[in-house]
Amino acid sequence: MIGGGVANTALLARAEPVAAGDDFYLPPPLPPVPGAIVRAEPAQVALSAPGMPGVVPAAATRLMYVSSDTHDAPTAVVGTYLQPTVPWTGPGERPLIAYAGGTKGQGNQCAPSKLMTQIVQYQPPADVTFEYDLLAITSLLTRGMAVVVTDYHGLGTPDVHDYLNRKAQAYALLDAARAAVQLPGSGLNPGTPVALYGYSQGGMASAGAAELQSSYAPELNVRGAYVGGPVVDDEYFIGYNDGRSLMAPATAWILNGIAADYPETRPILDAELNDTGKAILHESLGKCAVPIGLAQAHPNTSEWTTSGDPITAVIDRNPALSSAFAEQRLGTLSPSVPVLTASAMHDEGAPYAPVRAMAAAWCGDGVPVQLDANAEIPSVSGMVGTHVMAFFPALTVSQQWVTDRLAGVPAPNNCWALP
Repeated sequence: MIGGGVANTALLARAEPVAAGDDFYLPPPLPPVPGAIVRAEPAQVALSAPGMPGVVPAAATRLMYVSSDTHDAPTAVVGTYLQPTVPWTGPGERPLIAYAGGTKGQGNQCAPSKLMTQIVQYQPPADVTFEYDLLAITSLLTRGMAVVVTDYHGLGTPDVHDYLNRKAQAYALLDAARAAVQLPGSGLNPGTPVALYGYSQGGMASAGAAELQSSYAPELNVRGAYVGGPVVDDEYFIGYNDGRSLMAPATAWILNGIAADYPETRPILDAELNDTGKAILHESLGKCAVPIGLAQAHPNTSEWTTSGDPITAVIDRNPALSSAFAEQRLGTLSPSVPVLTASAMHDEGAPYAPVRAMAAAWCGDGVPVQLDANAEIPSVSGMVGTHVMAFFPALTVSQQWVTDRLAGVPAPNNCWALP
């Protein structure tokens, strides 16, 4: 029987232990000061190791900083600051990119600050991930921009990574920028121009940060936000991808995060999930993207529940779950900075319809929004699907857009004719 003996509510919110030798990731008592640096140490990006050509033109610092969880309580997050070894050639002082990475998984070994030191991470029998964000990060660094990359809440550190949590991701990104501008020797300062940047999970984090920056971190000099391929609505995302084996682990990661962050949902999930569902959530806690495991063997979430109903039906009939999922939706607040949103119309992972609705809501509040909708990439499923392919054409456009915002060029706006 799959998952026999795991029918335990506490299991739904249990974090993976921090590995021996990872003392850096174990937080001390924290000051209630978001952005405060707890500790820092020199780090090594694998592709710029001694004896290798400097593919990544930067010196790296790993740092732990104080952020806020989804309930605004202090929490520790780890990130990586990358100081370019090339000059900034744009106007004014060197800017900072607060970079939010794409999906890496939920296991502690998936943290970007760890992946940067090895690029590829393998966990037997078939769990492999790599730090694909280095492509975009390196391109930003070659422009002379400083970059700080957040691990997000709960990746590497003892807490559960609350995957696709709107507030926790946004806070982690904004506090990474706060930490970077006060890092000794960085050459940055509280007035340093900042841009928010992310694709996929990172697009959601960048969007959330753009919405929350004026109330949470108003002192940051944020000039704009690139929001690429974002997940806008977690419940819609689950329903849209139900039955797709490659996306099934993401549903488990979302549910694990909800259970960890909202204790009132744990008895509901304990009652609604069958042994298969509980085993999938338990296994997924330690997995990186894209794993091979129970979730992909059971892609239909109706197989996870005692009722045989899909997870979206479970969410809709339980007010505590519905409330928790409603808190993750983007588009209910408005950014105070210009935004570039890029999305593929045929995106098979992060669907386009909610992205357009989010952009329309922002436009209705007077936000300068440029929505780039790529209709040329066909609907392609699999490991390299539409969502992944759309990342590449958006890369050059998004970085030029960011460069223009930092140079004070007026932001383009197609709110009058959203595609």
